[in-house]
Amino acid sequence: MRFKARYLGGAVLVVVGVAALGGMVMLLWNAVVPVALPDARAIDYPHALGLLVLCRILFGGFRGGGGGGWHGRHRWHAWHAMTPEERERFRHGLRPPAPETEGSVPPAPGAAP
Repeated sequence: MRFKARYLGGAVLVVVGVAALGGMVMLLWNAVVPVALPDARAIDYPHALGLLVLCRILFGGFRGGGGGGWHGRHRWHAWHAMTPEERERFRHGLRPPAPETEGSVPPAPGAAP
């Protein structure tokens, strides 16, 4: 029973979110575009939803959490390529030292960065 309620609640949340985004697109379009482009017309709610879907198709937004797609796999492979020491430093927010280039001079001790 909890399973059904959780997914029903998630579906309702998605519908409400899409409806709210459609309303925001409509309001923003009607406030900005007709003023900026004199030949442009105001749009209604169904056209705003269509514009939202078109932007989703063209630009691939609304990804949500989880880091899916190629970027998520890249991070996963990078994580598995790390040594245990590198993973521990990453967990604590420490970055690996930058590689020194040939001819670079290290700063003098006590010098301001």
